[in-house]
Amino acid sequence: MPLNARQVETAKPRDKAYKLTDGGGLYLMVNTNGSKYWRMKYRFGGKEKKLSFGTYPTISLAEARTKRDEARKVLANDKDPGEVKKAAQLAKKLSVTNTFEAIALEWYNAKVSGWSKSYADYVNRGFKNNIFPFLGSQPVNEIKPLELLSVLQRMEKRGAPELASKVRQRCNEVFRYAIVTGRAEYNPAADLGSALQGHEKQHYPFLTAAELPDFLQKLSNYSGSLITLLATRLLILTGLRTVELRLAEWSEIDFDNRIWEIPKTRMKMKRPHVVPLSAQSLSALRQLKVLTGNYKLIFAGRNDVNKAMSEASINMVIKRIGYDKRATGHGFRHTMSTILHEQGFNSAWIETQLAHVDKNSIRGTYNHAQYIEGRREMMQWYADFMDAFQGGDVVLKKEHFRNV
Repeated sequence: MPLNARQVETAKPRDKAYKLTDGGGLYLMVNTNGSKYWRMKYRFGGKEKKLSFGTYPTISLAEARTKRDEARKVLANDKDPGEVKKAAQLAKKLSVTNTFEAIALEWYNAKVSGWSKSYADYVNRGFKNNIFPFLGSQPVNEIKPLELLSVLQRMEKRGAPELASKVRQRCNEVFRYAIVTGRAEYNPAADLGSALQGHEKQHYPFLTAAELPDFLQKLSNYSGSLITLLATRLLILTGLRTVELRLAEWSEIDFDNRIWEIPKTRMKMKRPHVVPLSAQSLSALRQLKVLTGNYKLIFAGRNDVNKAMSEASINMVIKRIGYDKRATGHGFRHTMSTILHEQGFNSAWIETQLAHVDKNSIRGTYNHAQYIEGRREMMQWYADFMDAFQGGDVVLKKEHFRNV
């Protein structure tokens, strides 16, 4: 005969534990200490099993019956309700421990040893500032494409489409990692590239040779920070990546031998890089020496000299002289490569200057002493070329530097 609420409430402990049955396998176990547990007895695969539904009065008689009916439906589908319950509990536990932030940090720690410190910091900030505040606490296997797209579009709306593109790529890698490690089954980042502002389909904005005279003239008239102005000029003259230049230290500059030795910890490809310095580059560095020579960092921050100037500093110069979205710090590398190739300079010199890894097995043997004199002449020609552009007197050919 089924139980009623009064029987459940007034059941008293005895010398031995006993059961009050309700039907359909459901019963109330009353222990000697007075505690009351809801249980269900059932058979699956020829074996008798038990399922726990919790304690009374936390779980009422009506709630226990609902749980029993749900378990019987599982049995009717030829599934073990005990195993189904365990799987649900595990999924709930994993949803707490396998958040996007937890998986992203696990992926980050697995990869970081192969990155330069500056690149590692860049990736870390991308997640910490843009993704974790919105999606970090969500289970990695529950994030939907529209949720991730919304976060990325927030970045685009504040004028950072390039960063949004980069962060999407890193998210894509995190979700792929989650899939291969069994924490997710779907990658919501994979197809979002086409939904962004198209940044991933194009190179960084860069200037053509025809656009350089006006740009250089406006740059020379820039009235803001001299440090960021000189940083921009050096970026143009050396072909360095912004992060490679921004974190530079005075100990890397050899004025006597006219070279800049960048340690591998700051290079994208984790190889040390030697940059021959033109007379114009040396002049810019000597001006900077007067300003920051007493500090460790060449491009010391305005508010804290122990920290480098911000990532946005050079692009801010570009924006203020009217070239926002028409040029970028990284785009100067493209401009240099295009001009030098068009002028017939040795491709190996150019690729080495830009610290690219040449896929050709012979050139791929990376030797920083290699091509140094050829690169020195090439970079002096390029610096003179920039000066001539600024003065309106441009010599477009240098035949004796033709590719050999």
